[in-house]
Amino acid sequence: MTTVERAAAASSAVGTPVLEVRDLSVTFTTEGGTVSAVDRVSLDLASGEIVGMVGESGCGKSVTAMSIAGLLPDSARISGSVRLEGTELVGARESVLRRVRGKEIAYIFQEPMTSLNPVLTVGRQIGEVLQVHERMSRRAARARAVELLSLVGIPSAAKRVDNYPHQLSGGMRQRVMIAMAVACGPKVLVADEPTTALDVTVQAGILQVLRDLRDRLGTTILVITHDLGVIADIADRVVVMYAGRVVERAQVTDLFAHPYHRYTAGLLAASPTPGKHAGTERLQEIPGLVPVLSTQPDACTFADRCPAADEQCLDSAPPLEVVRTGSAVPVTDHLAACWHPCPTPRTQPQETTA
Repeated sequence: MTTVERAAAASSAVGTPVLEVRDLSVTFTTEGGTVSAVDRVSLDLASGEIVGMVGESGCGKSVTAMSIAGLLPDSARISGSVRLEGTELVGARESVLRRVRGKEIAYIFQEPMTSLNPVLTVGRQIGEVLQVHERMSRRAARARAVELLSLVGIPSAAKRVDNYPHQLSGGMRQRVMIAMAVACGPKVLVADEPTTALDVTVQAGILQVLRDLRDRLGTTILVITHDLGVIADIADRVVVMYAGRVVERAQVTDLFAHPYHRYTAGLLAASPTPGKHAGTERLQEIPGLVPVLSTQPDACTFADRCPAADEQCLDSAPPLEVVRTGSAVPVTDHLAACWHPCPTPRTQPQETTA
């Protein structure tokens, strides 16, 4: 079974996808040569679903997300397929992509202080999106901006609409970014590290806003983060990336209950658990660093950091496929790319046919 066929089979568990990504690869031409940032990534986003994408910095998460709507620089070479409700976006004309960006696919970028224009009020910035895509008048766009600020939980929205970014807290600026992103009712919302540098209370508020948008507007959301706590809190499904490849994909409860890829298991072991890592007990760590790849090797890219690696791992790349656990009915929507997946705990109940 090919990567495309496996991705299509997995998508059947979540309904008809709004966004289909097939064999997406991205390379960059640099002074030091060609760098392969994303290698044959395939995934689906269903209507009203929240999918988390997790991995260390440098794993290709943000590059994957930016390539969906053609937001990468000219030095990027993109191949594969990205289809939004049947419309192909890879290789599409710039005029087509301009209509899609902000209206059909919207982004919440990292660091709202640097993403927002410091010399324009937040209401003016939200209004510009509405004027461009919805052809609203300036007055109507301002009134709608007040409604959107209220929607994302900003108090006294009629006053805050005339504030500049520096007059708002970090959490409120992030809410402004969300209001701007959902202004035109996009089908897909990409949230790239939406809770970075926010304290726990503010982070919880931002995640609740995203959940409310999904529930009230039916928005499909892709959340990119390195924080497994965020994934556990908000996601329905999770995609784990390493060195530009998808190494595991599953329902979030299945992944946390039992990760199969050794890298996923390492990420979970490195995350603090309340009550477990108190006092002097140290977190486990994954030795080594994410490799910078001039080419994608025909091998497991995690092999040099994996305690279970052997000659097979160094000689060939494992396919992303259903993990055979020995149960009567395999979990068809839990896929991992690992020659030596983590063993199934003896205490884990075996699946039976209905």
